[in-house]
Amino acid sequence: MSSSLKRLLLGDPLATAQVKEERLSKATGLAVFASDNLSSVAYATEEILLALALAGTAAFAWTFPVGAAIGVLLAVVATSYSQVVYAHPGGGGAYAVALHNLGRGAGLTAAAALD
Repeated sequence: MSSSLKRLLLGDPLATAQVKEERLSKATGLAVFASDNLSSVAYATEEILLALALAGTAAFAWTFPVGAAIGVLLAVVATSYSQVVYAHPGGGGAYAVALHNLGRGAGLTAAAALD
């Protein structure tokens, strides 16, 4: 029952030869999979500026340094994802990347964090 429902909703499975054509390029993969972290950086920016606004007008002197730090953080996130996509073109997610780069303990920690 679930197999026929799945086929109805998603269609027939792809043949092995077709799967290779469905992969994302590295640039597209970076844009798609880094968007969650990039949006988190944008959300953090809004919250930091809100905290500065609540602190008063004197705290607005910190706006440019905080904005610059956030810009650097954004560049680090984009560069990091670019390197991960380049190093792991087959994908694998956080578990595979942490396991390969940091060892079994880090891989299991990443896997547990995803659940």
